[in-house]
Amino acid sequence: MDLALLRTFVTVHRAGSFTRAAALLGLSQPAVTSQIRTLERQLGRPLFLRQARGVTPTTIGDELAHKAAPHLDALVEIAETGVQDDSSLRTLHLAGPPEFTAERALPALTELTGDDGQGFALRASFGNAEETLEGLSAGHHDLAIGTARPRGVLLTATPLCDEEHVLVAAPSWAERAGIDKPHGTDAPALERVPVVEVHESLPFVARYWASVFDARPAAPGTIVAPDLRAVLACAVAGAGLAVLPRYLCAPALERGDVVALHDPAVPPLRTYFLVVRTGTLAMPHIARAHEWLLRAAAGWN
Repeated sequence: MDLALLRTFVTVHRAGSFTRAAALLGLSQPAVTSQIRTLERQLGRPLFLRQARGVTPTTIGDELAHKAAPHLDALVEIAETGVQDDSSLRTLHLAGPPEFTAERALPALTELTGDDGQGFALRASFGNAEETLEGLSAGHHDLAIGTARPRGVLLTATPLCDEEHVLVAAPSWAERAGIDKPHGTDAPALERVPVVEVHESLPFVARYWASVFDARPAAPGTIVAPDLRAVLACAVAGAGLAVLPRYLCAPALERGDVVALHDPAVPPLRTYFLVVRTGTLAMPHIARAHEWLLRAAAGWN
């Protein structure tokens, strides 16, 4: 079987689209379509179901991808290592949410970037869970951190850590809203406080309200900024309430810049996953970073 056809097939499987696969491979879409048809004729089975928006693999397609992808990745690793200068560092491409990646993952991996014979260069990119997994599947990243467990067999996810969410605001808002006993605070008492969030849909606040109060937040977002560090800064400045990861707001809580408006018996949690393409943990630099992050995470919970 032609390895070029398998490479095209795996790229289409990961990208979910002939068009995206063509862009990744530097080929025209007709060329990609022709190669997939050739492979399907050789196997005597359809590998993809064509849809209006992309393609979906058949059962045979999933099985072939599961068997072929790790070996193709290993061959790419061998080829890339063979052309590198012995003194050069491997490059690890990491992707994840901006705050968690910047505050936790990157500092933890810094120790591995030295030239000690096992070190690697590090390149980071930020994105939401969907973007990150799509980029990993397409081969743009080596390692991804996300809050969604991927489906299918081409990506392998390992739970990394749990993130506790805390409802906070500047002390002045606690006083103005009459919240002096966080244990007894209810949703109506909080409706007088403006909301600071990362998106118009209020993902953090809505998840907290549903989990703790079994309700939906009534107030719309007063300030929306797509970075939790900006949300924290606005909360400290007195813009309103926010739901933030404890690791991010713990220093501000200790200083008294913000206070917890509610103290639920069971705080809402969100799980982070460490995700790789299946088979790529055979690559030493990816395996080392993966293991290092898991060790570091043991002290984060």
